[in-house]
Amino acid sequence: MYIFAISLYDTTMADRKKKKEPQRKPFNVDMAEERIQRLFELAEKAYLQKPDLADRYVDIARRISMRHRVGIPGDLKKRVCKKCGSYLVPGENCRVRLDGSRILITCLKCGAVKRYPYK
Repeated sequence: MYIFAISLYDTTMADRKKKKEPQRKPFNVDMAEERIQRLFELAEKAYLQKPDLADRYVDIARRISMRHRVGIPGDLKKRVCKKCGSYLVPGENCRVRLDGSRILITCLKCGAVKRYPYK
């Protein structure tokens, strides 16, 4: 009986150590990324007529990214003020300047400054 228990134990351990196939992204993460992208597109279109609506779209996108723990892509993240959360459009509500080896983006709504390196 003791030998049977050891052989049973060995087979179950071997079954557990099988390599798993690479997993696809869960559906909710994939859907969240699509919704974030779409909300930023809507914010861009809505900004000219209703800047407050564009800010609301960005806020919804941020909430979706936090709820599903999905990052906002870098090119879209640069279009949001970290301090006040408004959608930034160069020349309209933010000022873009080159300073040595940095890009300075100043929000004209709250005065926050974002600095990005460049070469």
